[in-house]
Amino acid sequence: MANEGDRWQEIGERLRKAREYVELKQEEAADAVGISRSALSQIENGRRKVDAVELGNFARIYAQTIEYLSGEAKAEAIPDSVTALARAAKDLSTEDRDELLRFAQFLQARPPKRPDNG
Repeated sequence: MANEGDRWQEIGERLRKAREYVELKQEEAADAVGISRSALSQIENGRRKVDAVELGNFARIYAQTIEYLSGEAKAEAIPDSVTALARAAKDLSTEDRDELLRFAQFLQARPPKRPDNG
């Protein structure tokens, strides 16, 4: 079992990766959580503990579960096609990304295809 320092290092790393995934700068994320940028840097580097309220705020702004950020749940593997789609979408205009998101939401909302109706 990892020691406590290693555990905080792991949590900080998960928080950093989640922040980078949603493309927030440290200052933007810190403002959203209500802490200083230097405090966020210390958290991400495992030198400062994150409290439950802060962790809940991180989960909300990063759209992740507390269980994932705390290391209690493992991340699901992201398919290569989803990663490629994210890379392609990054270069689109804001309007085109919004349209792509609406289309994805449409696809998620439709009933699942049955084998007999294609």
